[in-house]
Amino acid sequence: MSANPVPIGESENPLRSDKDYRLNRIAGPSSLIIFGVTGDLSRKKLMPAVYDLANRGLLPPGFALVGFARRDWADQDFERVVHDSVKQYARTPFREEVWTQLSRGIRFVSGSFDDAAAFDRLREVVDELDRERGTMGNHAFYLSIPPKSFPVVTEQLKRSGLAEQDDTKWRRVVIEKPFGSDLKTARELNDVVASVFPPDSVFRIDHYLGKETVQNILALRFANQLWEPIWNANFVDHVQITMAEDIGVGGRAGYYDGIGAARDVIQNHLLQLLALTAMEEPISFDAKDLRAEKEKILAAVKLSDDLAESTARGQYAGGWQGGEQVIGFLDEDGMNPESTTETYAAIRLEVATRRWAGVPFYLRAGKRLGRRVTEIAVVFKRAPQLLFQDSQTSELGQNAIVIRVQPDEGVTIRFGSKVPGAGMQVRDVTMDFGYGHAFTEASPEAYERLILDVLLGEPPLFPRQEEVELSWKILDPIEEFWATQGQPEQYRPGTWGPSSADALLARDGRSWRRP
Repeated sequence: MSANPVPIGESENPLRSDKDYRLNRIAGPSSLIIFGVTGDLSRKKLMPAVYDLANRGLLPPGFALVGFARRDWADQDFERVVHDSVKQYARTPFREEVWTQLSRGIRFVSGSFDDAAAFDRLREVVDELDRERGTMGNHAFYLSIPPKSFPVVTEQLKRSGLAEQDDTKWRRVVIEKPFGSDLKTARELNDVVASVFPPDSVFRIDHYLGKETVQNILALRFANQLWEPIWNANFVDHVQITMAEDIGVGGRAGYYDGIGAARDVIQNHLLQLLALTAMEEPISFDAKDLRAEKEKILAAVKLSDDLAESTARGQYAGGWQGGEQVIGFLDEDGMNPESTTETYAAIRLEVATRRWAGVPFYLRAGKRLGRRVTEIAVVFKRAPQLLFQDSQTSELGQNAIVIRVQPDEGVTIRFGSKVPGAGMQVRDVTMDFGYGHAFTEASPEAYERLILDVLLGEPPLFPRQEEVELSWKILDPIEEFWATQGQPEQYRPGTWGPSSADALLARDGRSWRRP
């Protein structure tokens, strides 16, 4: 058996093109150490992504995967957990030779976060991997754990010497959102992490930024002459950014209570999508240049003086959805029946720049809505209908470019066209581009790209602390206002949210898209 399995075919390998070879996109000697390895994120996303990277030939032969948890497991027990996770959730075919090579580097350390002896054992495992697997002192620590555990884990990493790095080896830490629960806690969290790791060794994961379609926003805008002349307030009427889920909180009730849709989704995912949609062209795709333009936009975001009229929130009630009887948010197992946490949030923002002056950006996120979809809709002003009678264009809406982030990644353009026949009747039609139809290459899963970028030390897709703080500065006043407003409005499952959300746009003479 070859020491380095041949990667899967090029047509299935979107992260490894000829250009990627020249740029050394294959990770060098390294390991990934996962804290919180028994959680759903690790089982369904992280471990399968590691296998898929190995299967694509993007990990070195000596790559190691280490799990840290309180379970009383030996290395073989953890190996079986990884195996089962890979078999169930990996996106690439299971190949025995790839698994055999990967499994040789699987290790497990049992212990709690406050157990100094466990971190000393982890240090011994890491040193062993350097000697036996050739990881050369390069290790990434993935904190798939609650933010409240960050201080103790980072302090243990520092105490045990696991965070030490120099010119010959690197140590990196990966942090899952939420990055705090408000500006104050975000800064406190950053102070804790920064006391152990330098800024360029801290990778804040927002998995939405790893999605192929999100990155395609940059290509759509800046690789085409077609859009730039009209991507501004002279032509754009408004922008809608939606993240809708058709499921409830389910088993996450304990986590979700006190967080809500705005903190869970708008503060990170949707404000990042807004920044990418509205930012000016960066001078390069280097991390510092991309971040600089995103930060300018986030700093320019303005809230309305009247938050009662420019925001909406709700909680899903019980009822019928998709032919199934579902329970309401307050009836979910483990939920506080007096909870004022919102499962739906909508806000109206403006971006105070010359390009976007006067253009409202409407952001909404919610659970138990009509369908699962994430999209960015850039809606254009109506053209002067000088040639047409009102009756001829009665079925014509506004032109729009809709970037579909999930589940059917692609772009739809809506425009008016003549209806076949003797008369002149104009109605909306759509032109659709779908990734699955246009390209033979399979899109990598977001966590594949993000984990690879961590191992490579490439930060363009990761928000830095300044972006996190700017986002909280936008959301904090809204959360403080909602805290004075009592119970959120109830909405029926399978609908598109509370009536107050419709009223939010109706005040501007607009309405939400129905994705």
